[in-house]
Formats: sequence, C-alpha cells, structure tokens
Amino acid sequence: MSWAVYSTLKNDFSLLMPLMYQDNFQIMSMMGTISLKVVARCCYVIFVLAILDFLFQKWELNQQLKMTKQEIKDEFKQTEGDPLIKSRIRSIQREMARRRMMREVPKADVVITNPTHYAIALSYKSGEKMSAPKIIAKGADNIAMKIKELAKKHGIPMVENKPLAQNLYKLELGQEVPPKFYQAVAEILAYVYGLKKKKTRQG
Repeated sequence: MSWAVYSTLKNDFSLLMPLMYQDNFQIMSMMGTISLKVVARCCYVIFVLAILDFLFQKWELNQQLKMTKQEIKDEFKQTEGDPLIKSRIRSIQREMARRRMMREVPKADVVITNPTHYAIALSYKSGEKMSAPKIIAKGADNIAMKIKELAKKHGIPMVENKPLAQNLYKLELGQEVPPKFYQAVAEILAYVYGLKKKKTRQG
C-alpha cells in the first residue's frame, strides 16, 4: 500500500508545488485526482496480492492433501502389518466360525466322544445326495464339552468310541467320513437308529 501512495505522489509531485498559488477549487480538484490515482493503485496492489494469496493457499492445500494421502497409506500399512491386529482379526474369525459350527450341532444324528477330550458331531441325510456321513462339528476339551452339552440339550445320542473319535477329529470340518471308517460309523448309526425306533415304539 505504501508503495502505491509513494509512487503516485512521486509522479505527481511536480503538480503539487503550484497548488499554493491556486484557489480552493483547483486544490480540491487536484487532490481528488491524486486520491483517485492512489485508490486505483491500492486496488491494483490488493488484486495482485489476492491472486498470489489464492495461488499460495491452493498450493499449500494440495501439499496438505498429498501428506494426508501418504499418511493414510502409511497408517494402513502399519495397521495391516501389525501382529496384534492380525491376531485379533484371526481370533474374531475363529469365534465366528465356532458359533456357526455350534449352530449345526442340533442337526447331528450322533456325537462320537473320546469321551472327555474329543467330540465329533456327524450328520447323514440320505435324501441330500450324501455319499457318507458328514462332520458338521468337532472340538477338543472345552469346545468338546460345549458340543456335548448342546447334544444333551437337543436329545442327540452320544456314543463313546475313543479310536474313532481321535481319527475323525483329524479330519476337516464339513468333510465326509472316509471309506476306511464306514463300517465303524455305520455300526454306530445303526445303533442310534435302533434307539430312535425303540423310543418311537415306546412313545
């Protein structure tokens, strides 16, 4: 602003000296002209400064956005690679899978036990194109105990067979019983179906 005032007065300084010999109207007219020049130059300076400020603010904002995006990427990498986070995610996934498995226990035809360490729930539905009984739930120790509690609650027969329970526990959840265990499982299912028929007749 001071530059605008100084440059205007410097250029018009030669016009100011004769004003002392002029009347008031001429003095006011000259001062008005000089004032308008000063205002015009000030507006020009303000306009230029506003453009420069706008460009600087835009540049600064872009720099901040770039930093923010990089910070997000870095944070994501840190979070993704954090062993504690990964462990927590796996723990949640296991818990969800266990709950889904437990909901299948009431659908079982029989639960084969160790009797204390293992519990394997088998289901066989001949009308569902199953070639062999399927493992719908399995667990050891505390989970085995919960499977047996659910089986008892829903009236699912439990049969103790240590060798078969140990071997079936090694199989994957949802896997059908391999042929080498057909006979042992068939004998258990025959026994279970016999119990059901007996209860039906008594009922």
